[in-house]
Amino acid sequence: MSIADLLWRFPSVQMAWRNLGRNRVRTALATLGIVIGVVAIASLGMAGVAIQQQATANLGGIADEVTIRPGVDSTTDGVTDEQVERIRDVAGDAAVVPQKSNTTTLTARDGQEAFVSVTGITQASTLYEVSTGDNPDRLQAGALLSNGTAQRLGLELGDPVEYDGQLYRIRGLIESGGGGFGGGNELVLPLSALDEDEHYDSVTIVAADGDEAQRIADAIETRFNEGDEEILSVTSFASIQENIGSFLNTLNLALIGIGSISLVVASVAILNVMLMSTIERRGEIGVLRAVGIRRGEVLRMILAEAAFLGVIGGVVGAALSLGVGLAAFEVLVGDATLVFGWASARYLVLGFGFAVVASVLSGLYPAWKAANDPPVEALRG
Repeated sequence: MSIADLLWRFPSVQMAWRNLGRNRVRTALATLGIVIGVVAIASLGMAGVAIQQQATANLGGIADEVTIRPGVDSTTDGVTDEQVERIRDVAGDAAVVPQKSNTTTLTARDGQEAFVSVTGITQASTLYEVSTGDNPDRLQAGALLSNGTAQRLGLELGDPVEYDGQLYRIRGLIESGGGGFGGGNELVLPLSALDEDEHYDSVTIVAADGDEAQRIADAIETRFNEGDEEILSVTSFASIQENIGSFLNTLNLALIGIGSISLVVASVAILNVMLMSTIERRGEIGVLRAVGIRRGEVLRMILAEAAFLGVIGGVVGAALSLGVGLAAFEVLVGDATLVFGWASARYLVLGFGFAVVASVLSGLYPAWKAANDPPVEALRG
């Protein structure tokens, strides 16, 4: 049904639409308040979703990992082979990667130095992604080096690096991370390159997903740590991601609450506009009542005016909010099309719905007052 059909079938709606055009400046200002409220709610909500998706993407690569290190009550200075085998039993099909670590300083031909963390590992491809070169499933010869370190020292694939008096040729370049003693500068060597001691500095488990990683972490805690005793320290990044997600959800609700205040203020403005409008048209409404127009028709007319304000303001506000959301997702996530997902688009629906409901509620009292004003008193006024 078009607006023209709606106006023709319902005279009260037609009169409401006409009345809004009587004082266009006042109508525009009231609508502007609704627009600002909708933009505040929807854009803040979508920005919160963009921030949450960015945080999830940043943690997505480690959310399925569990890191195990010696606990404070461990009788050894590392994770033993026996403990690794027991961990494999608990982990099931998940990849279990023992690691040894150290630090060293690499020196370029021109004398420039770089402090790096050294990781001894066999299953290199499980934990590292190589941007250039080879990333073997079993690293038994050669080395992997952080791309940033290689650029700083002028090293390329095939160049040798020295560790503990031995030379290892660079087989692949990995993206520089943020962890390790080297501050993201990392040298990955075969496990045999580090101390032959049977103890490992850490063990990393890579599960199918975050839920599986959390299940494995809980099972290892139960298997190795009894009561307050901590033989192995178990860190699950899935729980960290869950905590961050919970915090961001709370932050999002707070942002929406702040945005809702502006819409409440706009509702007060609409209440004022509708009261002024009914006072100015008191005599006209009295004539309508005197010629037989029922109270319900007057009530519908005033409520229709308020609803029109909410619909117009909601549509314009949602359109502006969509533009803000597109920009936020492009900047924070790098993919503006994600704004059309339900997690984000629902805030457009929420803002529009809130605008219409708040407008109609603001029109209830002026409509009731106009509908119940005695015709004689209204004409005399």
